[in-house]
Amino acid sequence: MSEFRLAPGRKTVIGMIHLKPLPGTPFHEEGGFGEILETAVASAVALRDGGADGCLVQTVDRVYSTEDECDPARAVAMGLVVDAVTRATGGGADFRVGVQIMRNALSASLAVAKVAGGSFIRAGALVGMTLSPHGMVQADPLRTAEYRRRIAADGIGVIAEVDSMHFRWFGEPKPTGEVARAARGMGADAVSLGSPDEEYTLDAIASVRRCAPGLPVLLAGHTDHANAARLLAEADGAFVGTCLEQGGWGGRIDTDRVKAYMDIARSLERP
Repeated sequence: MSEFRLAPGRKTVIGMIHLKPLPGTPFHEEGGFGEILETAVASAVALRDGGADGCLVQTVDRVYSTEDECDPARAVAMGLVVDAVTRATGGGADFRVGVQIMRNALSASLAVAKVAGGSFIRAGALVGMTLSPHGMVQADPLRTAEYRRRIAADGIGVIAEVDSMHFRWFGEPKPTGEVARAARGMGADAVSLGSPDEEYTLDAIASVRRCAPGLPVLLAGHTDHANAARLLAEADGAFVGTCLEQGGWGGRIDTDRVKAYMDIARSLERP
């Protein structure tokens, strides 16, 4: 049983830390890892100081395998980043550190979280399959569950994407709530979803509420200071990136922008 829980009534805000291509990937710039590490730590500290509940360290390597696999150098680099982030922020329940090695390297993500002090992973495809620019991504929930148990990572939470920029159910159409219910059955502690279309996002949240009551729902991006109040009123939390980053996507996170977003989120909470 996972120890990962979201506090009832609280809007859980997780800031995105987008990493430049890591060692072991085709677009990594030799000698650039030190800057990647330093930027990640600075952004994580900005999120903590701004009042966010945690961060998700996500690889942005531009080209990915669609399998549950990860180059060893890439895994080591990710582990070093996550370890540095957890040490700088204190990690733990007060500031959760998540891991997402794209596209769907769930085993490596679990390993990094377990060893380097993370508290959860974000799964691009825990159930079903999705067509991506890199090819078909097919989930293998049995492999994920077996590996999670093998390394004693049951305490590492799993947030499954069920309808987002990274995952769309491939095949016969299925309501988002049914995908979420299947993900919970395969070990997900929460799900993430979201679209640039606010109405679509709100309908998807409602679908999860009907089909999987009690399952926490986080916004999978597409949220900013302008729409946070409307979307977070229905969701349990959000992954937030671009609107917190200086200069837009991929920039360092700005503490003042985090504080402004958190003021909105906290105004929606109930005792």
